[in-house]
Amino acid sequence: MTSYLLLCVAIFLVTYALNMTYISVFYHRGFTHEAVRINPRLRRFIVESGSWITGIDIKAWACMHRMHHMYSDTMKDPHSPKRWGIFGTMIGQLRSYEATIRGLMRGKPEYTSVVKDLDFDVSFLNKKRLWALPYVLHAAVWLISGFVFNAWLFGFAYFAGMMSHPIQGWLVNSFGHAVGYRNFKTSDDSRNNSFVAWTCFGEGFQNNHHRFPKSAKFSMRWFEVDFGWLVTQVLASLSVLEIVNVASGKEAIAASEDTEIAVVATY
Repeated sequence: MTSYLLLCVAIFLVTYALNMTYISVFYHRGFTHEAVRINPRLRRFIVESGSWITGIDIKAWACMHRMHHMYSDTMKDPHSPKRWGIFGTMIGQLRSYEATIRGLMRGKPEYTSVVKDLDFDVSFLNKKRLWALPYVLHAAVWLISGFVFNAWLFGFAYFAGMMSHPIQGWLVNSFGHAVGYRNFKTSDDSRNNSFVAWTCFGEGFQNNHHRFPKSAKFSMRWFEVDFGWLVTQVLASLSVLEIVNVASGKEAIAASEDTEIAVVATY
């Protein structure tokens, strides 16, 4: 029984890490902010596989996140708790994502102009209205594990890890702009939330990130742990990506302690 529970924990951690690597390292630091440059072959693979792995379209995710930086914590922000409330952000981020998908597919300039540098279209899953297919396939693994092998917990752990992004996104988008401390006096309400950062590959260091959106490293102080940065370094050592930009935390914090920095519209 103990070995089975350990196996369930292991499959959750592996699938969760895979999901977070796609979202935090590839989608966020790579495609959205160009803080890392991904090997062309891997880049093509991520474009093709991203929606299947995460259930989230890369171009729409990048577009919505850039708009978040452009309009951070205003009524135009796609997922600010100031607009939706902490718990309402769960639904708010979904509505904004759906609006972004529609806007990109219909060629609306307010969306397409934000991601004009991305040389690929939205996934055919969205074009063909098959966006739910990845969720169905991952749920099928859960059901097969249960009905065929009587391994319901194993299947659930797999599904929860693979399809974890809605919860990750809600934690980052809500608590990362409502609860936590600030290293920088930015013009938005971005916060560093350690719990969210530890569980979401450094994404909870929103204040740091909004000060230096093009930095591949989100942590700034010695006690801040960015697991996404560690994964980025490992992938860089394997030559599958190149680190383009890293902000120096200690000097930046010392230089900006008494200065409010306008970061809205920067990505």
